[in-house]
Amino acid sequence: MRVATWNVNSLKVRLSQVINWLDINQPDVLCLQETKMQDDNFPIDEIISIGYHPIYSGQKTYNGVALLGKEMGRDYVASIPNFPDHQKRILAANYGDIRIICIYVPNGQSIESEKFQYKLGWLTALNKWLQAELIKYPKLILLGDFNIAPEACDVHDPELWEGKVLCSIPEREAFMALLKLGLVDSFHLFDHPDKSYTWWDYRMMAFRRNMGMRIDHILLSNKLSESCISYIIDKEPRKHERPSDHTPVMVDLSI
Repeated sequence: MRVATWNVNSLKVRLSQVINWLDINQPDVLCLQETKMQDDNFPIDEIISIGYHPIYSGQKTYNGVALLGKEMGRDYVASIPNFPDHQKRILAANYGDIRIICIYVPNGQSIESEKFQYKLGWLTALNKWLQAELIKYPKLILLGDFNIAPEACDVHDPELWEGKVLCSIPEREAFMALLKLGLVDSFHLFDHPDKSYTWWDYRMMAFRRNMGMRIDHILLSNKLSESCISYIIDKEPRKHERPSDHTPVMVDLSI
């Protein structure tokens, strides 16, 4: 089973790129973030025509998440229970006996802002909900754009970013708290080159200079981590014309 995540930074702009990537890589499930698209405008026919079944939760201009599966997902949830939030940032569904949860964690803007407090509150609510989800679904994948670089090695310039949003101690502690629930960062199951990133700013030729961050993650429940046979950061789409600033990440599971 192949499962992937990709913050596409506008599905309308990059629909052809997504369709092409699906055709080449054939994931069983692709999780999208920042679709930036109202549900009425979601390209259902285009997705179905290439053999995928979409589940989506979107809004105009901002946020938005989607699950594209070769099979239709079941028992889907589009919000964190008991956490009032109008922003479309989460989508969960069952594929076979695996629970897949696609998330788009708030950016936080700056550590002095109200948006940063919203981010920490959102992560706390996610953690609380996941405690119950992991009991109910021992085979669980939490993936998406976390907007957190967990360690100094996940940032091109640790000194520059130290203490700033995406790299602050509270955010990194929230990430570690997710792992302590019984989740494994699949990146660390394999060896990778130094400076392996998933996001690069559009400015300052950041991609060409590999001035990036690893902020897109695939966390596997302990039970699933034993079956993970590969982890891939696919940088090819980031080389294309008008790319997303993120690139796809995928894992293969021997199940």
